[in-house]
Amino acid sequence: MSNIQVTRSPIDNSIYVERELATQVEVKQALQLAHSAQIKWRQSSLEQRAAYCHAMVDILLSKSDEIAEQLCWMMGRPIRYGKGEITGMAERARFMITEAQNSLTDIKLADKAGFICYIKREPLGVVFIIAPWNYPYLTAINSIVPAIMAGNTVLLKHSAQTPLCGEQFAKAFTQAGHSLCVPDGIFQNLYLSHDNTEKLIKQPLVNYVAFTGSVAGGDMVERAASGRFIGVGLELGSKDAAYIRADANIAEAVASCVDGAFFNSGQSCCAIERIYVHSDVYDDVVEQVVSSVKDYKLGRSDEFSTTLGPLVKADNADFVREQIADAIYAGAKAHINPDIFPLNKAGSAYLAPQVLTQVNHNMSVMMDESFGPVVGIMKVCDDDEAVSLINDSAFGLTAAIFTRDIKQGITLGEQLEVGTFFINRCDYLDPALPWTGIKDSGRGCTLSSFGYAALTRTKSFHIKLTNTESEVAGE
Repeated sequence: MSNIQVTRSPIDNSIYVERELATQVEVKQALQLAHSAQIKWRQSSLEQRAAYCHAMVDILLSKSDEIAEQLCWMMGRPIRYGKGEITGMAERARFMITEAQNSLTDIKLADKAGFICYIKREPLGVVFIIAPWNYPYLTAINSIVPAIMAGNTVLLKHSAQTPLCGEQFAKAFTQAGHSLCVPDGIFQNLYLSHDNTEKLIKQPLVNYVAFTGSVAGGDMVERAASGRFIGVGLELGSKDAAYIRADANIAEAVASCVDGAFFNSGQSCCAIERIYVHSDVYDDVVEQVVSSVKDYKLGRSDEFSTTLGPLVKADNADFVREQIADAIYAGAKAHINPDIFPLNKAGSAYLAPQVLTQVNHNMSVMMDESFGPVVGIMKVCDDDEAVSLINDSAFGLTAAIFTRDIKQGITLGEQLEVGTFFINRCDYLDPALPWTGIKDSGRGCTLSSFGYAALTRTKSFHIKLTNTESEVAGE
């Protein structure tokens, strides 16, 4: 087996990055350094941790042009959109830095004569983060900053498709740490084989694992951590749905759903992959969706005019092609002629966007995660049918309803089996809200105060005062 990790660009399938994988000896050395550093880091103040994380964010922001180009070549994000992820990452990181002050402060209980009782949130130790390629900075930062702000140290294994993201994080933390005299080992980036990733999860010095990726990957993480009694956060697959009610603002609903389905070529954990539309407005919605999708320009992601880049790999694109072909064979209607997108070609990462109608839940395209630029649209007769169809899924990450009746929208949202429910928007993470899923979309959560709960342990202090101390406390 080769000890070299190779990253091919979806732009032209050329080799873009090659890195040597860490040996087991190097992995153990990194883990020991992280453990030793955490003993010191847990004694640091929130102010020190915040300065360290803010400095890291500042450094990444200063490299946004370089990072945008790297994203373009590593995973196919159109160059015109690359900086947006770094800006979003910075906003999310700074929110979580500020939130630490609220989430990690000691909880003082009500006064009780002769006693002092309070609760502390203590760090877990070493946090192992396994990050994906599709939003390589936004997803990773969800766990990196809260882990470090909570007093943990971090080992990061980034996707083999986006290794330079891990390097950028490591360089930024190193530079920030040197200027602030932070101990070495608070953050480390590792290039790991699947085998060494699994072995690292089993190491006694790893205290928490945060994984974002496929259901199969989540299953591996759970099996590797089994019997260790450590926390595991899993953000896995999705098949997110939108429901456009008859009373919705159709133009706004269509614009939101199309962007939610096709931005980043549909390669988003919370991308809209299926749309249910009330029969009264169905024809209008389909017409507007198709018209909007035809405006995309499929092209090389290093060309500024491109609005729809290649998928990350040809295999991924061919999987979606097969879903589309199977649906059409089973009776679905395709509304986009792929020939109007010249780069579209079987066996390549370039895939024309597609809108399908006359679909049903016997089709893979409506049940299995596509992670590509395709959406199926189904007609429904009422709210009950829409709710039933949305819930008819193995996944439960997000769902969106478009309506002018907010009260009824909330009533429907309370019936949906998802971690995040939207009204009149979709495909968005608010860092003040916990990001979580149910069913095969995973378990645990990141962001908000609840994200800090997963990265700390509670410790209760129950102190009985002596008579003298009680007298002093009462003064």
